[in-house]
Amino acid sequence: MEDYFSPSLSEETLQGLSAIALAHMGDAVFEVLVRSWLCAHGKATGRGLHQATVALVRAESQAEKAQRILPELTEPELAVFRRGRNAQVHSVPAHASRAQYGTATALEALLGWLYLRGERGRVNELFIKMMEE
Repeated sequence: MEDYFSPSLSEETLQGLSAIALAHMGDAVFEVLVRSWLCAHGKATGRGLHQATVALVRAESQAEKAQRILPELTEPELAVFRRGRNAQVHSVPAHASRAQYGTATALEALLGWLYLRGERGRVNELFIKMMEE
């Protein structure tokens, strides 16, 4: 693969990645989307921007946003979501429950899987649903 900015990995390669690896990628994808959303909505002011980003990428916020998209997920997407939720994470942030952290990890794994498959349109569609007020 030569284009790491717009990856499109094979199903075989994706199957070889752990749920934690998918969540690692999805964490970055979600943060880029949140930062873009904040800038696009006029919230780009130094310290306030950082605080708003942190508030949205925290496990509690991600878990709440994941609930908004669960009814929209296809069966393969739900399978990846469950795979992420069942990942063996060994530390949970003090500000989140184990259930919230598991759901946030599931969301990140899903976003990472979609992104690495080259399905950026689907990632964007789900993100818009998550950010609806």
